Amino acid sequence: MPGDVATSPAPAPPSVSSSSQNHHHHGPTTARGLLCHAVAGASAGVVAATFVCPLDVIKTRFQVHGWPKLTTGTIGGSVIIGSLQQIAQREGFRGMYRGLSPTVLALLPNWAVYFTVYEQLKSLLSSNDGSHQLSLGANVVAASCAGAATTTVTNPLWVVKTRFQTQGIRAGPMPYKGTLAALRRIAHEEGIRGLYSGLVPALAGISHVAIQFPAYEKIKAYLAEREALSFGDVAVASSLAKVAASTLTYPHEVVRSRLQDQRAHSDARYKGVVDCIRKVYHKEGVAGFYSGCATNLLRTTPAAVITFTSFEMIHRFLLDLFPAESEPHIQPLKH
Repeated sequence: MPGDVATSPAPAPPSVSSSSQNHHHHGPTTARGLLCHAVAGASAGVVAATFVCPLDVIKTRFQVHGWPKLTTGTIGGSVIIGSLQQIAQREGFRGMYRGLSPTVLALLPNWAVYFTVYEQLKSLLSSNDGSHQLSLGANVVAASCAGAATTTVTNPLWVVKTRFQTQGIRAGPMPYKGTLAALRRIAHEEGIRGLYSGLVPALAGISHVAIQFPAYEKIKAYLAEREALSFGDVAVASSLAKVAASTLTYPHEVVRSRLQDQRAHSDARYKGVVDCIRKVYHKEGVAGFYSGCATNLLRTTPAAVITFTSFEMIHRFLLDLFPAESEPHIQPLKH
């Protein structure tokens, strides 16, 4: 997420706040529960995306074009700081926040689709012994299916985001004027294939979801066994899970970004996923698949903490603000 879940598209965390766990009628399978999850997730996503957007711009440019050649006068000793300074000098404040509009636009459907599918599958796959516990395997299946659905629905917006973030250093094609204008133009010039460029490696990124969210649930459950779960515990759990998942699955992000950056009427560097993998490895070696990884970790770790912690706080606030009465539960998906 979505995004970057694979945030990239960054799918929503499958956690349920303690207030919802303590009362069965606060469960996420009610219409109210799903709405609270979606709104809390989207709100937390906006906060996190805005906070880390400058780093996201740098990460995407590293992924597509490799390490930058910094101009003289930039701060030495740090490629990241030097890149931020260079963008600020050349493109101004707007350049630091390229791609934020399609990211924000994608957040509500991203989290709504993710939680709807994820929570339904959790209800379907949870144990029937009254504890409603989910096994690790069932958690992976639920998270993966939800991630696939979310990625497919929101992929066109992530294509626009990638192209926005790279057009500040791209010469030639007329720049896109806005998110909707970009979607129309890509559809007109490249068709459905253009809107869904990079979808295959993005779907491969579901492995990120399958690692991160079950790890987050397990770490959080372990911390909760000792004492009441605090926001500090949530931050620790989300950080550890995010770093592990991001490092293990990062190569798919490089392939996805490079495919998404290719435009109509331009010399395509890659013919597809396999060709992209082959050429990156041949020209840049294994290191090419980790271009921008350090920046990504610097971006995703605070983003994960902000997202997960904000989600828990906003979700608890919404549950308290709109207490459940006798609302019927949504029926789980049938086999």
